Amino acid sequence: MAGSNGKQKTVRDMVLSLGLISLAAGVIYLFIPHDDSPQEVKRVDYRVELLTARRAASYPVLAPVGLPDTWKATSVRFDAADSDAWHLGFHLSGDDYVQIEQSTHEPAAEFIDEASQGGEKTDTTEKIGDRTWTRYTGGRYDALVHQADGATTVVAGTGSYAQLTQMAKALQAK
Repeated sequence: MAGSNGKQKTVRDMVLSLGLISLAAGVIYLFIPHDDSPQEVKRVDYRVELLTARRAASYPVLAPVGLPDTWKATSVRFDAADSDAWHLGFHLSGDDYVQIEQSTHEPAAEFIDEASQGGEKTDTTEKIGDRTWTRYTGGRYDALVHQADGATTVVAGTGSYAQLTQMAKALQAK
């Protein structure tokens, strides 16, 4: 009988310890500040990278002009070593995202697949400004693709085709 009393004491001590730990965790949780509001998306200034890309790239680097203030530039990079790769990404109202990707990467199909994240070429083309764009769909991003001046330009994202078209219309080389 002496052995069973020791086991009961051990179980009781474990239950009491678990209760104290749970109580301490609850108190700590109550006093740690919680902010469940969505984080503000930080806007980046891409002017320096754009000037660098326009000086170094072997093609006319495009950037948007006249987009609404609700379109926030959130990512930018230019990699001269990687086929003059230019990237500029925008967060739109809601959770939509639109990016422009340009490169002299060959074969262009690999670049388009990466930029659209698996988009497939459709038979739909549209004239936007002075450029003809081909629609890609079915990947993570929908996309509009234009090829000229030795470079491939991809406007892609989770935004609607109207938003992709708005970006394509806003693109200028200077």
